[in-house]
Amino acid sequence: MATDSGIDLTMGNGLTEKILATTYKAPGRLGDPNMKLFQDPRAHPKIVEALRAFGMDGSQPNPYADMTLEELSSSTQMAKNHTDTSTLYEILPNDLPGDADEPAVERSTQTFESFDGSTRMLHIFRPAEQHDEDLPCVLYFHGGGMVILDTDNKVHFRWCTSLAALGVVAIAVDFRNAWSSKGRNPFPTGLNDCVSAVKYVNQHRADLRIGRVVLQGESGGANLAIATTLKAKREGWVDEIAGVYAMAPYISNGYGWSDTRKLEELPSLYECEGYWLYTAMTAGMSRFYSGEDTQNPLAWPYYASAEDCAGLPPHVLSMDELDVLRDEGMAYARKLLAAGVEVTSQLNLGVVHGSALIFRKLLPEVHNRAIRDIVGFAKSL
Repeated sequence: MATDSGIDLTMGNGLTEKILATTYKAPGRLGDPNMKLFQDPRAHPKIVEALRAFGMDGSQPNPYADMTLEELSSSTQMAKNHTDTSTLYEILPNDLPGDADEPAVERSTQTFESFDGSTRMLHIFRPAEQHDEDLPCVLYFHGGGMVILDTDNKVHFRWCTSLAALGVVAIAVDFRNAWSSKGRNPFPTGLNDCVSAVKYVNQHRADLRIGRVVLQGESGGANLAIATTLKAKREGWVDEIAGVYAMAPYISNGYGWSDTRKLEELPSLYECEGYWLYTAMTAGMSRFYSGEDTQNPLAWPYYASAEDCAGLPPHVLSMDELDVLRDEGMAYARKLLAAGVEVTSQLNLGVVHGSALIFRKLLPEVHNRAIRDIVGFAKSL
């Protein structure tokens, strides 16, 4: 039996009729193109409530609906994205009642010379009571689409503090964003800063008192963690990276695809459109980052080949259910599996993009589980 869509659903024992007689509706905008985050029964109520206060729960019109790609990818728009997101990070509380009782963490800074001779910063977080021990290192790349957000902000530093409190050395890399108020640093500048940081940290393990190095990031930071590892494989030094933990990876550059291609290839780009993130905004940022270099695996790891992936170190990929980026992370996990890489993946139900990092006070159980998982992964290698 063929449906109106042309799909053959013929099954024995009258099962076809039973399926068609149900009230099943596909999730999100797949079942209702007008669905908004606050209307989606899957959405965590606390997330909806928090975002409503900022007009970001879907109850407001799409702010990017009438903008051209040129406008969306302009320096002016990048500056606005940076300011808006930085302000949100500052406004959202991220302290918890038990913070005063957690193990003390020492914080220091150190500079390194990047690939082009420029001086970049490392922000180092170490458990105070394990000052002289060699500990696993989590090298952290922050999110922001490789384009915006300062390394030094309370959300990123709280994340690294949480990691260090559980017994690793967390190091936040101050790579160059593609946008800054001082000028533009398009791909591959930020990536090459990250590569230089990994090489520096490995060369100075004894001074830093660290063991093996795991790369970790969320969103654009996950892109940089994955791309750094792919580049290390190409250049023959991937053994210096013990593992990769990528959260909500922003890796496809499929944000400007037609709805048809989105539905066929990465349906979450359509299903979760406007669930905090809008693909028009991410399309503008991706263009600002890599320009016409739209399918380079080092800019967009979604396009990595089986040969690129073979021989990579263990990976963990963690995706958020109500994130437009969900399916590209799942697709990359499957690509790694097919290439014989040791990989595990997980889906965080009911939450939007980057919730474990951003909504620490609102969802401490989500934050704490992610931190425990990253630290456990680093210690297991």
